[in-house]
Amino acid sequence: MKTKHNTRFIIAISGASGTVYALRILRYLSKLDCELICILSNAAKSVYSAEMGGRDLQETILNIFDSNPAKLSIYPDEDISAPCASGSFEFDAMAIVPCSMNTLGKAAHSIADNLTVRTSDVALKERRRLVLVPRETPLALTHLRNMCALSEAGAVILPACPAFYTGKNDADGLIDFIAARVLSNMGIKQDIVGEWNNGK
Repeated sequence: MKTKHNTRFIIAISGASGTVYALRILRYLSKLDCELICILSNAAKSVYSAEMGGRDLQETILNIFDSNPAKLSIYPDEDISAPCASGSFEFDAMAIVPCSMNTLGKAAHSIADNLTVRTSDVALKERRRLVLVPRETPLALTHLRNMCALSEAGAVILPACPAFYTGKNDADGLIDFIAARVLSNMGIKQDIVGEWNNGK
């Protein structure tokens, strides 16, 4: 009799601005009893280095999991032989955060020439949770049509549009809001941002 895998989540980071959202999500997940797979593109590393004064993205992620490195596996986006590229590899949810328009377009059309898109294709065909966090403005009609195609296929399109009603309107608060929404849509109970209570 087949036993269920341990709780397993995948976070893919593409080459768009907003890697801070992914890092906040990874910090939260690092405290949970789960297995984490992180997919890093070269573009993500370059953008993070440019935005963070030369800091190394993979090193930053490893530091987050310093106390429990066994729960984390990191794969480069070129490694299409990684376990998560197969439909037989079970996982509970995947998020691409941030999601570049290049990655989103490929995912919408199953152009699985890298690990991120191949794994997103697995999520869609196996009916697993897939959350994409597009980070672009303004949006072209082609971007909108790609988002529509992915939504119709079962993905959640969650743009990086923070709310201001929480009262925590500094940078950390706005990052937390997006991280909380991503986690919730991955099916993960989170306590970063509480439910809206209409002032009660």
